[in-house]
Amino acid sequence: MPQIEAIIAQMTLPEKAALCTGATAWTTTPVERLAVPELFVADGPHGVRRVPDAASMAIGALPATCFPTASATACSWDRTLLQRMGQALAAEAIALGVDVLLGPGVNMKRTPVCGRNFEYFSEDPYLAGELAVSLIDGIQSRGVGTSLKHYAANNQEEQRMTISAEVDQRTLREIYLPAFEAAVTRAQPWTVMCSYNRINGVYASEDRWLLTDILRDEWGFEGFVVSDWTAVHDRVAALQAGLDLEMPGPRPRRVQAVIDAVALGELAEATLDEAVRRILRIVFRAAETPKGAGFDAASHHALARQIAADSMVLLKNDGILPLAQGGRIAVIGRAARQAHFQGGGSSHINATRVDVPLDELALLAGDAQITFCAGYPEDDSSQPALIAEAVAAAQAADVALLYVALPTFKESEGYDRADLELTRHQVALIQAVTAAQPRSVVILNNGSAIAMSDWIDGAAAVLEGWMMGQAGGGAIADLLFGVVNPSGKLAETFPLRLADTPAYLNYPGEGGKVRYGEGVFIGYRGYDAREQPVLFPFGHGLSYTTFQYSAPRVSSQTFRDVDGLVVAFEVTNTGAVAGQEIAQVYVHDCAASVQRPPKELKGFAKVALQPGETQTVAIPLDFRAFAFFHPGYGRWVAEAGEFNILVGASSADLRGAVRVTLQSTAALPSLLGPMSTLSEWLEDPAGRAALEPIYQQAMAAMAASVGSDGEERAAEEAAAMVFLAQVPLVDLLEFMGDGLPAAPAALVQGLLHQVHG
Repeated sequence: MPQIEAIIAQMTLPEKAALCTGATAWTTTPVERLAVPELFVADGPHGVRRVPDAASMAIGALPATCFPTASATACSWDRTLLQRMGQALAAEAIALGVDVLLGPGVNMKRTPVCGRNFEYFSEDPYLAGELAVSLIDGIQSRGVGTSLKHYAANNQEEQRMTISAEVDQRTLREIYLPAFEAAVTRAQPWTVMCSYNRINGVYASEDRWLLTDILRDEWGFEGFVVSDWTAVHDRVAALQAGLDLEMPGPRPRRVQAVIDAVALGELAEATLDEAVRRILRIVFRAAETPKGAGFDAASHHALARQIAADSMVLLKNDGILPLAQGGRIAVIGRAARQAHFQGGGSSHINATRVDVPLDELALLAGDAQITFCAGYPEDDSSQPALIAEAVAAAQAADVALLYVALPTFKESEGYDRADLELTRHQVALIQAVTAAQPRSVVILNNGSAIAMSDWIDGAAAVLEGWMMGQAGGGAIADLLFGVVNPSGKLAETFPLRLADTPAYLNYPGEGGKVRYGEGVFIGYRGYDAREQPVLFPFGHGLSYTTFQYSAPRVSSQTFRDVDGLVVAFEVTNTGAVAGQEIAQVYVHDCAASVQRPPKELKGFAKVALQPGETQTVAIPLDFRAFAFFHPGYGRWVAEAGEFNILVGASSADLRGAVRVTLQSTAALPSLLGPMSTLSEWLEDPAGRAALEPIYQQAMAAMAASVGSDGEERAAEEAAAMVFLAQVPLVDLLEFMGDGLPAAPAALVQGLLHQVHG
């Protein structure tokens, strides 16, 4: 790598300013006289979208493998599979001359209507972080960079460029930042992309607390920060906050604004130099990877098929699946002939090939007689003739397979969904066909949760196929006929109704702000806390075999927070076919000083088992598995006490539990202040010790003032204490009259001095 400091010393101010602004829609500005090459970036969460003309923002792109989208791959819960996908993406990026892939996206699925949810992994930050680390490791292991996005709190498309996410510190730290934190601290993506939105009124592109204090100073990020395309509003303020590269370019006025700010002393040249330094490190790192080699399209297509099969989720099955070969099969649904395999927007891939689901089905169906009906129109119109044709075909068959895709006009980047429903025609189609043919299987292609209550009871089986990638048509056939045993499990909850979702009353906001009023209770955390029934819980997924769990055990019944522990258990395949099980570990805090979710995912493992085979699963749980972010202390805290370690097949299918006791090693200062209540003083060990003499005096005075005796007197004292506990100590002392050794305010200050030293 060239001597970067020597290059910076030779660069002119205009060259530095230009390097920090894109030259085209997809490249940085080269400095030819100093042998500084351009950096080529491309959209790439699930495929390389390399446009032929770097100056163009057009959708058209060179052919590349379209892998399943993140909402699908997350349901594989397979770290190794995500790493292999990353390596394949890197190979294609190298072949197509791309230095940095713009992905993965790790924003939380706060609401299922977010139009971009198909690009995001999960409603759970732990799961999203684990999979992001694996994908980034896979890509960057081959010398191609990634761009972790969209940092941060970008959870809706509605007003996405201007909306302010009003979210408290604890919620940010526990829900919306941990996936970014895991990816940065463990995988070091070459770049991080800031989001469009504002966080508590400040644009992410200008948020120094976000881009510098947390990302660099706290997490140790070593790469550069790039804007989402057109996300910068004040170029100088963005540089000062820690945003290094503005995209897209060219933007001569932005470059000149930086030059003028340095000349006028409004921007320190050292700040500009640091941004240049970060960009140059990545530019030269990328240049070390030779570009232009071809890639094995056939093997990547086969990998895409495996990923799709391992990511699809069998939601319901009354025993109809797997199908036997032969017989009469009615295939109904436009998506059987026109595969719906990816989302709309910036991630749209020009696939190298696309498997047609109907053709792939025919290859595995043996001598079956297959009939096809379109079933539903391309638009949102109602066409009863299509339903009548489908019903007739279903009645004449032994089984009906309904391929139903949520159309792009309902789900895409750029806008949110208005509801969780399929189209009215699609719902009517499913209802009519399942009524006519009880042996009906519904195969879904969509990017996020949908409502099914209007039709699911009539379906014999439901297979969630997601936006399945270019080889998804073959993967569906593999699962239907049992060539592959389903093993995917939901990375997001499927609610019964949109109105049941935790963010429902707070989305989409008003007056340019959206209040994250549900706090840490998104996804299954919120449903569990409200004991809200759901259609399918987080972590749910069926198999063609069955699995049994042993009782969990732990490495230590009592442990220190800094040491953590290991939970272990056995999983046995008790069925007749080989399969993969995703074992999940949740942690429940039995008593906490803050409101915590009933349980939170803190570990998982995917194990492959032959019939009758048993494997031991051992999952380590570290300090963070038990901790919450304490706003008062501004740090993660694991409080001493009891925790339940829960092991199961889903968030609702728990197979065993073990209780452990945590010993805290933290020496936390008291948070008592002048207006702390009596209860807060009594709950604080140092506060209670300091207050004890006065407290005893007050209790004696209260007892003397109560005239009744026995049980009645005790009840009155208890009721009084409930009331007094919520009164600030300084106000309570005012009621005690002249018997105090000092004025109430002075007395409280003296007590605080004892407590805080």
